[in-house]
Amino acid sequence: MYFRTVKAILNYNIMKRLTALLAAVAAVTLTTAAYGNDGVGERLFVEVKDGRFVRGGSPYYYVGANMWYGAILGSTGEGGNRARLRQELDSLKAIGITNLRVLAGADGPDGVAAKVEPALQTAPGVYNDALLDGLDYMLAEMGRRGMTAVIYLNNAWEWSGGYGQYLEWSGAGRRPVPAVDGWPAYMDYVKRFVMSPEAKALFAGHVRNIVSRTNRYTGVRYADDPTIMSWQICNEPRAFSTEGKDAFAKWIADVAALIDSLAPRQLISTGSEGKHGCEEDISLFERIHAVPQIDYLNIHIWPYNWGWARKDSITHDVERAKAETKKYIDEHAAVAGRLGKPVVLEEFGYPRDGFCFSKDAPTTARDSYYAYVFGLVEQSAKAGGKLAGCNFWAWGGTAEPSKEHVFWQRGDDYTGDPAQEEQGLNSVFASDTSTMALIRHANDKLSRVGQAR
Repeated sequence: MYFRTVKAILNYNIMKRLTALLAAVAAVTLTTAAYGNDGVGERLFVEVKDGRFVRGGSPYYYVGANMWYGAILGSTGEGGNRARLRQELDSLKAIGITNLRVLAGADGPDGVAAKVEPALQTAPGVYNDALLDGLDYMLAEMGRRGMTAVIYLNNAWEWSGGYGQYLEWSGAGRRPVPAVDGWPAYMDYVKRFVMSPEAKALFAGHVRNIVSRTNRYTGVRYADDPTIMSWQICNEPRAFSTEGKDAFAKWIADVAALIDSLAPRQLISTGSEGKHGCEEDISLFERIHAVPQIDYLNIHIWPYNWGWARKDSITHDVERAKAETKKYIDEHAAVAGRLGKPVVLEEFGYPRDGFCFSKDAPTTARDSYYAYVFGLVEQSAKAGGKLAGCNFWAWGGTAEPSKEHVFWQRGDDYTGDPAQEEQGLNSVFASDTSTMALIRHANDKLSRVGQAR
């Protein structure tokens, strides 16, 4: 009996080791199938070491792009265009872009004014499978190109549902639509999100559903995929009130802890605008980024939206925009220094000359502003500073905006401008040759800085 027991134990241990070995081989096979034979895998997870991004053992600095609509293009359903998606990724890769910030999808019903459609989450926990498939496909294609994604899971603003939609689903009443009801009504409504246990619970369910997903094209769990650099809690999360600041900070910490429990190998970020999105309270900005599970800081900068550049003086005001941008970055880089974490300027944009939306309009002022921002990133990289990267808003690629109307309508191409903004306002198109050259040049210099350090 004793010997039979020992034999059984030995056989069990052998089988356990064999099972583990087979699982490891399968994981390698899946990773290779997804990412090719160039070694993409464990070593290419983006990490934070000594307050800086590191990828594959080398410093990782970048000029990236926002491409919120990527999962829609990757779909085989409404709005899908996989040929265009592959073309866009190739164009981005050609100018050195390796990092894309992508929306995990819109929430709520279609047919709402100024809102992205088709929606991913049509009811709490109910998903448009074609769009989930689209997200899978986009990540697989990015992985093949060695690119990384920042995926944001929520939105404080109306254009993808977000705060307002979760509140409506939780029984808070009809959510106001800014385009119809005005901004004061909307902001008074959504300030309740961070204080609503029901709305926050619905969002937590969405986090679990997306972060725990397995990519159907690669067989790799999202949480194990080095293509995903960071899970981002929200696009421009806000308390929207002074009395909500404590609840806001706690919500950020709670969601960060949830994501970390699901995906401990990937980075976590807030998606914050900076002080401007924290009730002008820099201490609140520092508080939400001091959370141990938050790996790096985010800021956004919008010279036109924030009054640094006037509609009728876009070219004239660009120097003021640069000066204000430098001050804003420096203030937040100081916070990053105190926390020992990198900071990324994850949204910034500048209109075309004359505040025109046509692809034919010049981009002289925008190019000047972009070159300045890229220069700040390069300076920081050379000095070992905290500003580690930037993502311009946004990539419009080969899109052809309608010549019949200014705002997006169903059936139009997706540009970098969401439905609530004039199509072409901030989009960088593949035909913007001067801007494309600037981006390529900036990434080339950053790659050399990374190699030298």
